[in-house]
Amino acid sequence: MASGSTLQKAIDIVTKATEEDRNKNYEEALRLYEHGVEYFLHAIKYEAQGDKAKDSIRAKCFQYLDRAEKLKAYLKKGKKKPVKDGDSASKDDKAKGNDSSDSDSDDPEKKKLQAKLEGAIIVEKPHVKWSDVAGLEGAKTALKEAVILPIKFPHLFTGKRMPWKGILLFGPPGTGKSYLAKAVATEANNSTFFSVSSSDLVSKWLGESEKLVKNLFELARAHKPSIVFIDEVDSLCSARSDNESESARRIKTEFLVQMQGVGSDNDGVLVLGATNTPWILDSAIRRRFEKRIYIPLPDEHARLVMFKIHLGNTSHTLTEANLRELASKTDGFSGSDISIVVRDALMQPVRKVQTATHFKRVSGPSPVDKQTICDDLLVPCSPGDAGAIEMTWVDLPGDKLFEPPVTMNDMLKSLASTKPTVNEEDMKKLDKFTEDFGQEG
Repeated sequence: MASGSTLQKAIDIVTKATEEDRNKNYEEALRLYEHGVEYFLHAIKYEAQGDKAKDSIRAKCFQYLDRAEKLKAYLKKGKKKPVKDGDSASKDDKAKGNDSSDSDSDDPEKKKLQAKLEGAIIVEKPHVKWSDVAGLEGAKTALKEAVILPIKFPHLFTGKRMPWKGILLFGPPGTGKSYLAKAVATEANNSTFFSVSSSDLVSKWLGESEKLVKNLFELARAHKPSIVFIDEVDSLCSARSDNESESARRIKTEFLVQMQGVGSDNDGVLVLGATNTPWILDSAIRRRFEKRIYIPLPDEHARLVMFKIHLGNTSHTLTEANLRELASKTDGFSGSDISIVVRDALMQPVRKVQTATHFKRVSGPSPVDKQTICDDLLVPCSPGDAGAIEMTWVDLPGDKLFEPPVTMNDMLKSLASTKPTVNEEDMKKLDKFTEDFGQEG
């Protein structure tokens, strides 16, 4: 993150908060104070500053939170009057043109749901860089076009050259759609990232769900530039049918209106959807996702990179040729399947330790301090090995176990017991959808 960018955003937000406070728009001021404090805390945590600067920011945070508490108490007091004869709004609310029938803030369920929406804002960015995503160059390019470039070079996107407003990532499960969204959240420095699931937007109260959809987009517009990421978007926006519930239909209608309806100004708001079953999406929703990018199963080179990423710095004896062989043997595996193969293989040395009846002494880096070389470490071995000592892991001191490296045999054993999770039938449907509506990632 660019140094000072979060701090600057926090300063801008609280400046706006004090302005709204002066203008007696207390609800908006309260929201901005709380939001500004979130950014200040993020700046303290992640941006390099001296202790003096951090203390000064903390002191400011206490001031803003104190003012926010006072506003909260004032607003609560103003809204405790009983509803009768249409006189439930306080003078302040009437002056602002707020109709109390629309603002049932005493309803704890609504408060909870609105708080849930605020919780959809990811303030602490995940640490996933573009380089952590293996392959998928087409998808990365489209996402940079839609998200990163408009923020960095706003003058490029004026007039008829507009950034994409809706991008749909579709493909088999486990191919990295959500992981790509995490990379977007990390790399889009100054934008607000909302990660929304159907549970954030579906309520048991009649009419509440579509209000939540509307609130979500209003929040996104208030915090722009922003990205609204909806994982498993098909659960909210499947094709409309005669036998579906009234509530499901209304949520879809509200989505359509908010994404591209009359009076919906979505400048600076990108809706990013991810789904494994794009063919069940409603056709009007599909049209609003202007870019539809197919995230395919990884090719051989991407699989090789994935094996390397998942092995990380774990002790192993695999050569480049071994890794290439594993990549060629895993045709049809998704990124998630490969991560499971590697995780299972990483557990094989642990199983060897657990089942071993004999150990022998070896030299190697101490498990406690890798810089120190010890010559009395113990490693599992066969009973016939020279120097084998009969013992089990229970008798072994914790700091004397030498970490057995992961071998090609361990990998092949895990590979034999793991099957790919993507079936042929779904792949045919995805290929057909890509042919009709998508583009390759």
